[in-house]
Amino acid sequence: MTARRGAALPGGDVHRLPLRVYYEDTDAAGIVYYANYLRFAERARTELVRALGFEQERLRRDTGIVFAVRRCSADYRAPARLDDALVVETRIIRLGGASVGLDQRVRRGDEELVLLEVDIVCLTASGRPARLPRELAAAFSSFSRHFSQPSSTGMTDSHAR
Repeated sequence: MTARRGAALPGGDVHRLPLRVYYEDTDAAGIVYYANYLRFAERARTELVRALGFEQERLRRDTGIVFAVRRCSADYRAPARLDDALVVETRIIRLGGASVGLDQRVRRGDEELVLLEVDIVCLTASGRPARLPRELAAAFSSFSRHFSQPSSTGMTDSHAR
């Protein structure tokens, strides 16, 4: 398992994944079905790990570890619609020995549509907790030079940075 050195991540401690809303993402009214925001967030987390120089399949094959969502909260503020250009912003807000806390925001321009706080855990193939591989933990840590604290609403206030 080797990380790419110097993987460029625009925006400092924020990873951004642009997306387009397709017909398959919407309901009959042309509005994004609520569960699809979770899919968008999953893609963004995968691309963050890839931008840090790691591929999830290679991590599984070389180290035996996989990631699972332990907890997710979502605050749906406004709907996305067919053909909208969206961006999923991902920030690391907590880093533990076997877990990562993330603040994810789905935006349309300057408008925040959905705010998600997601805790992912590192597991062995048998489903037991495992420590993050040292290189990956170091990459997460250097990506997010400072961690923010959750706000009193339970969502993260890191968008003001």
